[in-house]
Amino acid sequence: MLLDLVPEFLDVLAARDPRGAWDAYRWRHRPLLDAYWRNYVLDPDDAQAEPLVQAVLRADRQDLRHLLATHDVEAIAADAAGRARSVLGISRGTDVVLMVGMGAANAGELVLDGRGVAFACLEHFTGRANPTTDGLGLPPALLAPWLAHELAHTVRYTATDSASELRRLVLDAGGYYDFWETGRRATLRELLLNEGLAVHAAQAVAPGFPLEAYLGFSRRQLHRVRELEAFLRRALAPDLDRCGLGLRLRYLCGGLPPSARMVEGRVIPERAGYYLGWRMAAPLVREVGIAGALRAAPAAFTEAEARHRAVQSA
Repeated sequence: MLLDLVPEFLDVLAARDPRGAWDAYRWRHRPLLDAYWRNYVLDPDDAQAEPLVQAVLRADRQDLRHLLATHDVEAIAADAAGRARSVLGISRGTDVVLMVGMGAANAGELVLDGRGVAFACLEHFTGRANPTTDGLGLPPALLAPWLAHELAHTVRYTATDSASELRRLVLDAGGYYDFWETGRRATLRELLLNEGLAVHAAQAVAPGFPLEAYLGFSRRQLHRVRELEAFLRRALAPDLDRCGLGLRLRYLCGGLPPSARMVEGRVIPERAGYYLGWRMAAPLVREVGIAGALRAAPAAFTEAEARHRAVQSA
């Protein structure tokens, strides 16, 4: 199901009492919005949330209004979701949500009572960086691959034939995905593969973009990660089957200080794990296709990499 919350959000801004309208809006969509906050922002009931809400209500939305006037974002999202269903073999009920976020993630995934949700925050896809919203200024055309990226995560988390660690953790949590808890309990190998597979999925569903666009990198950042690839693969090998939130943050999250990205005396690029996971997943994706790889256990990727190395060295 496609759910477009953006018109409702704009109604909040136009209300006589925007702050009161915000509370009503949050209440109407509380399971979804509170899960978004807790996974990607902070606890919405925390005192620190209020300044964020006030900033969102004050922000300049001219770029968002221009996006909506010049692009049929619902059609873009519906087309991307349809292609993802076909390419990724999505059979379970899954929601695609267009919304305005808090300037945090440009897109993300949730699982609510066993149902996968892929969302995109349109303030990031206006084509214009906006300091009042923290909008990234991504081209509107990138909405399709990022929705495909998030839909791939929902497959790995919820497909009945998924053998992933993350599906087990979602089931253990009663059918809910928690970024922080899975970061503590999933192995680094599973977390890297999860993001790498989503990059492969986006390439398959929405082809035609340079690799850095699918990774969320600048061209310079991609060049630097490639330079460090051999070092990074050696350095992370002892940690691949370990669990720990710090590992997820170091390899897969942006916004961390250099000290938190220090590996064997070197500061690694932000989110380097997206590229590393993409490389780790590639041999199995070539063997079984993206739909099959999305559902595979971590061991299957290790075996495929070993077969690939054997062929190369033969």
